[in-house]
Amino acid sequence: MSVGHVARVFEEAGLPTVVVMAGAFGFRAQGMSLPRTVITRHIGGRPLGAPGDVERQHLVLRAALDLLGSAVSNGTVRELTEPYRAAP
Repeated sequence: MSVGHVARVFEEAGLPTVVVMAGAFGFRAQGMSLPRTVITRHIGGRPLGAPGDVERQHLVLRAALDLLGSAVSNGTVRELTEPYRAAP
């Protein structure tokens, strides 16, 4: 997955990253050695939530920013438990 390669390049340049992945790809997070990962229970292609679901998108972005500030070790993974919803 190219997002993992891009995240590693950014990290090597000194830019911290958080990768947000849909649950269908969560199993790959460990194999990719990503520094920080948020895994959602959303469908592939919509890791932040459904179009127009601003509340859910904000929740995911807040989780990613919180992880960015709180992760103390490389490879930190946070799984969100909220299921995907098609519309707010």
